[in-house]
Amino acid sequence: MLLLCSNDDGILARGLSCLERAARPLGEVFVVAPDREQSATSHSLTLHHPVRPIKLAENRWQVDGTPTDCVMLAVEELMPARPDFVLSGINHGANMGEDVLYSGTVAAAMEGLACGVPSIAVSFAGRATLGANESLLEEHIEPLTALLKHLTSLPAFPANTLFNVNLPAIPAAEVKGVKLTKLGRRTFTDSIAKMKDPWGRPIYWIGGGSVEWKTDEGTDVTAVREGYISVTPLHLDLTFQARIDDAETWWKAP
Repeated sequence: MLLLCSNDDGILARGLSCLERAARPLGEVFVVAPDREQSATSHSLTLHHPVRPIKLAENRWQVDGTPTDCVMLAVEELMPARPDFVLSGINHGANMGEDVLYSGTVAAAMEGLACGVPSIAVSFAGRATLGANESLLEEHIEPLTALLKHLTSLPAFPANTLFNVNLPAIPAAEVKGVKLTKLGRRTFTDSIAKMKDPWGRPIYWIGGGSVEWKTDEGTDVTAVREGYISVTPLHLDLTFQARIDDAETWWKAP
């Protein structure tokens, strides 16, 4: 099996190293990842200047671009053949609910899907760069290998689908199991900080604040909070089919 690993935290990220180690028992691994952190870049492409891949070692490249650039470049140019799967992560932080709209980790998997390659995004619901969470992430490598082996061995991997996996930030031995979930919902408050530059002009810093999650039954948020690994199937079609099906209640042709 030929596997492509990428991420949005950059080529030096601990999570990417853990994903590589989890993937190696499954086949040959290529790594093509950004040369720096690209969190929240979503599905952006670099169109206004060229991107430059640099080969760091056999089967290992860094790219001065976005996660989407990395996957497109790997599939179309850098790999000897199209990969059987694209694996993205392990992200330093959860990607649940609306996070998937902003996440570079999920976007890399989506680009794999757009290229016709089955894809899996993996995130860790803790900051893997902080203290004890580093060892917690390491503990999940072996169980993640088992989960990836299961997902990549499905007799009929769902067409036009990627799996978004979130690992709870608890010891691997305490994980209760794996749940198939839907996306949760969240609300940000105070996420923009107003400041001044050295010349007294107003500037705004986006990020931070607080997040309130709706812990509905069956969501990725609830599963992770209860100590389960969540696996959420996603696809590229944003059509709201239910609104088409009930269009007679709200739509009148112009």
